[in-house]
Amino acid sequence: MKILDYVLLALVIVGAINWGLIGFLQFDLVQMLFGDMTILTRIVYAIVGLSGLYAISYYGRIRSSNN
Repeated sequence: MKILDYVLLALVIVGAINWGLIGFLQFDLVQMLFGDMTILTRIVYAIVGLSGLYAISYYGRIRSSNN
C-alpha cells in the first residue's frame, strides 16, 4: 500500500504543477504532451483526478498517526 501512496502522491504533484503552469503561464503541459483532449489526455486527467480523491485519505491517516 505504501508504494501506491507514493505513486498517487507523485501524480497529485504532477497535477498541481500542471495547474500552476496553466494559472501562471497559460501553458497546459499534459495537452502539449498528449494532444488537445485526445483519449490519452483525458485518461491522464482522469487518473490525476482519481489520485487527488485518494489523497483525501491521507488526512485520516495523518490524524490517526498523531494520536
